[in-house]
Amino acid sequence: MKLLIVEDEKALADSIYSYLQRENFVCEIAPSYTGALERIAQDDYDCILLDISLQDGDGLELLKTLKSNHKTDGVLIISAHSSLEDKVSGLHLGADDYLPKPFHLSELGARVAAIIRRRHSAGSHFIRLDDIEIDIQAHLATVKGRSLDLTRKEYQLLLYFAYNKGRVVSRNAIAEHLWGDDTGGTDNYDFIYTHIKNLRRKLVEAGAGDYIQSVYGMGYKLTIP
Repeated sequence: MKLLIVEDEKALADSIYSYLQRENFVCEIAPSYTGALERIAQDDYDCILLDISLQDGDGLELLKTLKSNHKTDGVLIISAHSSLEDKVSGLHLGADDYLPKPFHLSELGARVAAIIRRRHSAGSHFIRLDDIEIDIQAHLATVKGRSLDLTRKEYQLLLYFAYNKGRVVSRNAIAEHLWGDDTGGTDNYDFIYTHIKNLRRKLVEAGAGDYIQSVYGMGYKLTIP
């Protein structure tokens, strides 16, 4: 799951980044209003953590821009402003939740996970794809009740395909979603092919169909009958 942290307090942004990376999220940081505008114009995120008190702009204006462009990214406002007016304004503008500073990172992680779960799974902890079941809360995938021994990236890849079932996703989109800024702008996606090959093999060996298909010249698609 890919997150954008819009926070101009570097120490806090780095702390959030490190914690959420350990929780199996892919994170990017935008330390300014301008930087955040550029990020959301170029990419989609499962959740945006938005500080509304940015040095070079108003985070609520950023939220307005996001919604006026019909973006569907989840939004969690994180702010030192804890007044009822700020909270109500943010929620009325389309934010999914509001968390006042200071907060425990574990609570932040739980709220982010809840937003993503509500948006992708109608509140359920499980995603079912024919004979495949993914437990989002436990970070576990099974085939016909048999646990799959997946690496962290293979699990994230399966989840990404599940959320994009029936859609062709490009190798570039997969790389950016799973590695964020760490892809280094490379044009060599052999590492993507390796992860997909290993994931397909493990699914088939566990008794699932070969649902992940290559679409020539375009990317990959998860097709469930």
